[in-house]
Amino acid sequence: MTDQTVAPTESPIAPRSFLTPALFAVAIFTSASLVFVVQPMVTKLILPMLGGSPAVWNTAMVFFQTALLAGYLYAHLLQRVPSVRLQTLIHVGILVVAALFLPLQIRTLLGEPDTTRPIFWLLGTLAVSIGAPFAVLSATAPLLQAWFAKAAAGTAAGRNPYVLYAASNLGSFLALLSYPILIEPLSALSDQRSAWSIGYGVFVTLVLLLLARLWNTANAQVPSSTASHERSAPIPWMRKLVLILLAAAPSSLMLGVTAHISTDVASAPFLWVIPLALYLLTFVIAFQTRPIIPLPFTLLLHAAAIVAVVATLRLAGSSWIFQFSLHLVAFFLTTLMCHQQLAARRPAPDRLTEFYLLMSIGGVVGGAFTALLAPVLFSSVIEYPLVLLLACLARSNSAVPVSKRDGIMMFAALAVAVALPLTFYLLRYAPDFVAMLGNDGLKRLSLGFLLVAGICAFLIRDRVLPFFAVLAVALMASYQVTGSTNYILTERSFFGVLRVSSTEENDLGGTVHTMMHGTTIHGAQALHPEVACRPLMYYARTTPLGQAALMMQERRPAIRMGVVGQGSGSMATYKRANDSLTFFEIDPVVDEVARNPAYYTYISRCAQGEVATVIGDARLTLQKQPKGSFDYLLIDAFSSDAIPTHLLTREAIASYATLLSDDGVLVLHLSNRHLDIVRPAMAAADAAGLSYLHQVYRSHPDAPDLSEATTEALVITKTPAALADFKADGRWSEWNPGNVKPWTDDYVDLFGAMLRDMRK
Repeated sequence: MTDQTVAPTESPIAPRSFLTPALFAVAIFTSASLVFVVQPMVTKLILPMLGGSPAVWNTAMVFFQTALLAGYLYAHLLQRVPSVRLQTLIHVGILVVAALFLPLQIRTLLGEPDTTRPIFWLLGTLAVSIGAPFAVLSATAPLLQAWFAKAAAGTAAGRNPYVLYAASNLGSFLALLSYPILIEPLSALSDQRSAWSIGYGVFVTLVLLLLARLWNTANAQVPSSTASHERSAPIPWMRKLVLILLAAAPSSLMLGVTAHISTDVASAPFLWVIPLALYLLTFVIAFQTRPIIPLPFTLLLHAAAIVAVVATLRLAGSSWIFQFSLHLVAFFLTTLMCHQQLAARRPAPDRLTEFYLLMSIGGVVGGAFTALLAPVLFSSVIEYPLVLLLACLARSNSAVPVSKRDGIMMFAALAVAVALPLTFYLLRYAPDFVAMLGNDGLKRLSLGFLLVAGICAFLIRDRVLPFFAVLAVALMASYQVTGSTNYILTERSFFGVLRVSSTEENDLGGTVHTMMHGTTIHGAQALHPEVACRPLMYYARTTPLGQAALMMQERRPAIRMGVVGQGSGSMATYKRANDSLTFFEIDPVVDEVARNPAYYTYISRCAQGEVATVIGDARLTLQKQPKGSFDYLLIDAFSSDAIPTHLLTREAIASYATLLSDDGVLVLHLSNRHLDIVRPAMAAADAAGLSYLHQVYRSHPDAPDLSEATTEALVITKTPAALADFKADGRWSEWNPGNVKPWTDDYVDLFGAMLRDMRK
């Protein structure tokens, strides 16, 4: 304690002074906007170097959360500097030093990525590319709030500087929404980088103006330790742990729901920013003086959403829009609940930077668990439902004694949940009844059991532990029921979860092994010797991919084949003794599985001669191939149902063309459930001065399951003459892309691709 306490009348934030608090708000808003708009922008810059995997975003988020923690730690430590005036000088100096890293770019000090250890390369590259400006900007929000609390000491505003945190997150939220809607569709990446650098300069100017306003005030000369009459009590260690856990759960869920969404649509910033924007919106609501969604209402909605998720999580076949919406709603309400519980425990203003530091630690813990630890611990993606359930423990418990009704509801819910797997076990002894029900009937039966259990759980939602216990048992029951698929292998890597299942298809001679990546089949092989070397699904001889290979083989006795995306190795069946074939595959696990005779024999037994595999991102590895290397080059790189967009840009397609022989063909496999990627690919081919034809092959309704699949593709050549036999075939046709702009390495509009697909 000293006698240098500042009287309220000396505060620069006097009731009639508007400019200074406005500068605080604008500076915080600007810094938050810059911090969060740069995340999708920089990740988009680095995404092509790692095959467009959704894990790139999750790993990048761990980096951003760690850099945020570093910024918050710096802000916390800076409070120990004797005066606010000196603090501002130090911060401005660091802002100027960080500007030396501008304009933003991906620095290649660590060389090309190592696909066997991509996480360390990605984190290191982000650190040297953007670490300094991002960390120092991240420190601004808690710093300015701390300065505001001191400058406004003795006023109502000074007693609740946390309101500025809502303004900070509002800036972040609006910046993120603007990225997919305005920034990405309307500007190239080079323009985005330049605009961000200008924005950084504007922010530094705002801080200088703020410094000028504070420089001659009495409060600016007050030691930071004496800006109030007395220090509040330290935050107890148990409360610190609770704060960290309340921050960790939403951070983990944000990455979990992002991976769930982006795996089956696209690895694209316009999808990534939705969970992150909702995450920030919950901060805006939670830290308002009067939240527009009060905690009791949040708890009611949260219980309903979690019950719906548990009931439908394992039931495949639902509309993707329904699943997309349901998981986002459940994520939003769970995150809002945790952040409202967090806001209710916020300490006095003099502990503000410590509070934000603890929140940031929680963010890093949650993000690191989902992005770094879970892929090592779990062979499948169970961390998302696991954390969703554990977050239920943050609910407020009712103080009313447990009633007989509560006990009955809990017993009924547990009994129904346990009865679900038992019922399905007994149904194994009633095959006729199962056949009568069919798959749809079994799904409805499962859903009925789970909904009954869920309704009982909802009725005891104010009893935290019973509510959690019922939902946990119900979720385990649903996993038991829907786990009937006979997976003989499950492997998880940075690039996703790969599964091999064994099914019976009588029309294909019995057992068939299918390769699943996410929710999409990436290849299948029948094991019966008579059909074992018959390519199935998209690679059947009747599909555009097979047609093009056979037509090229008709031209000459030996062709050079290149295939981007190995899958189960189905294309190896087309290799004749005199042909050469090279797969380009980013995931080493895929190559290992495809070459293991226990799962697939396309490469080991069906191909005539050796088949090579080059590991790495195809844009990088193809650059090392000599010009004119291939007569047939197939681009078939999928991540679940998502196509890495950097493989479909004007520059990419032009580079593929240089690898073709004079009459060689480039085949783009463009089947997609959610995006119109055909027109941008056509426009890119047009821009590169290439010729092309289009085909949509519809699988024959009488064909055996898995024998072939509906397939959409383009065949591209250097000259129109090289397409003569394709035109004569009759199955290929010309198609105009319309006014769709070609994608480039500097510009991709996936949001527009989704809108076009929805209008079909």
